[in-house]
Amino acid sequence: MSKLSLVTLPGNASVEQVVEIIERDGGVIIADFMPNDVLLELNGQIDAALDTSSFGHENVFVGTSTRRASRLFARCKRMVDVVMHPLYLGAARRILQKPVDVWFGQERTTITPQIQIGMTQAIQLHPGQGKQPLHRDDTSFLWRHPHYGREARLQIMLALTDFTAANGATKVIPGSHKWDDERCPMPEDTVDAEMAAGSALLFIGSTYHGGGTNASDKPRTGLTMALDLGSVRQEENQYLSVPFDTLKQLPSEVQRLLGWDAGDNYMGWIETGGKLVSPHTFLQADNVPEALGLISTNR
Repeated sequence: MSKLSLVTLPGNASVEQVVEIIERDGGVIIADFMPNDVLLELNGQIDAALDTSSFGHENVFVGTSTRRASRLFARCKRMVDVVMHPLYLGAARRILQKPVDVWFGQERTTITPQIQIGMTQAIQLHPGQGKQPLHRDDTSFLWRHPHYGREARLQIMLALTDFTAANGATKVIPGSHKWDDERCPMPEDTVDAEMAAGSALLFIGSTYHGGGTNASDKPRTGLTMALDLGSVRQEENQYLSVPFDTLKQLPSEVQRLLGWDAGDNYMGWIETGGKLVSPHTFLQADNVPEALGLISTNR
């Protein structure tokens, strides 16, 4: 039986098309995801972040010939363009924000979960880097499969350089999001997510994947980010990763996606004056730590 392949959609595809293929195959490639001018600026910001990073050491998962840099919303202004892209954010809302009916006493109430940025990372595979073990990204939540009736994550891998089979393109097992936890992912099941710079791979947290082997003579650079259910813990601590001064300059929707929000299921609230309110309320204050009572006003 022949294995499944990854579908590539044009950059002008609809959210409905993207979601349909992701739910069927576990992932999809979007060609021309990022305009060239934005890609050029983003590349410069990512290069600056990677220049501060060293290679991994004795760890087959993070890579011994791989450089990684996180805290990207603190370092790269163009991250806003990535997370706010209508195909990525739109698909995440469709896949993750599925309403849940619950009882509050004798009242039946529908709650739609929030979504949040779970992690950010630039990943640069250098020549000689071997392949990464195949894994599911929702392992961070110890998610079980078949899952709890919903997905917990929609991941993006944005190609900042061309991704080829030779330079370590992400290896994906299409359809593996439907496997149970007993089935072992095998290298022969994978396909290479080959795509030009500026294209993006979108895949859900239950899809097996891993970085490939860079057998070329040049680095391969990608940017990954996760949009997760608001009811799971953020993998990367965004509250400490993004300074308040930077946070306050970001669009309101991005602030909320970074975790400064509280949904209808009361996740993330803060008490003030006996009321449970969204932390987003405090981002208008001149001194956020002081407004939240995190530092003393007595000097």
